[in-house]
Amino acid sequence: MKGVQKRYRRKSVLQNISFEMKAGEIVGLVGENGAGKSTLLQILATALEPTAGELRLNGKRYADDFKRLRQMIGYVPQDISVWEEYTVEENMRFFEKLSWKRQSLEECRNLCLDMQLTQWKEPVHTLSGGMKRKLNLAISLLHDPILLLLDEPTVGIDLKSKTEIGSYLLNLAKKEGKMILYTSHDMDEITNVCDRVYSIGDDPFYPTLLKERGIKVGQLS
Repeated sequence: MKGVQKRYRRKSVLQNISFEMKAGEIVGLVGENGAGKSTLLQILATALEPTAGELRLNGKRYADDFKRLRQMIGYVPQDISVWEEYTVEENMRFFEKLSWKRQSLEECRNLCLDMQLTQWKEPVHTLSGGMKRKLNLAISLLHDPILLLLDEPTVGIDLKSKTEIGSYLLNLAKKEGKMILYTSHDMDEITNVCDRVYSIGDDPFYPTLLKERGIKVGQLS
């Protein structure tokens, strides 16, 4: 991402954002509400177009190979986006049919089991918040993306589920070489999981807090 800007009429949300990620890295993104974290993820996910700037993935420009690059990206918005009345199995079957990559039913189930989501036949509305978050994450991985973008993936869930998701993300990055960028207000999570951290916006609270923990924080405009 180089020199990326986003404006809505006269309001500037992102100004001259530049950074790089490498395979196998987990990068955290912190900042106050409204600083532009979600907007940044949506631009990287191709859900929004930047006003200016350039984006590349594996050396290819978004502007030149938009459709192909979109197939290499997994994106999980902050809101849980699953069918509450369907079972976990039915949700996985449904979203697999929409995926760019075919997965067998066994592969879909193993994806859930890898992150300790065992309630295969349970309706989603009966699951805990942590299990719903895991399902949301599993759906985003059906097409085996190389870049995973997560917007508050553990907000509002129990510590056990947070820990399990964190461990799973570490495995994805270190063993499978995926690039992971995610936002969080949980400084323990950021400290334990991320290789690097960027702060967005002018509020010094999060950079100061992380620096006190010995975490180097890069600044994005």
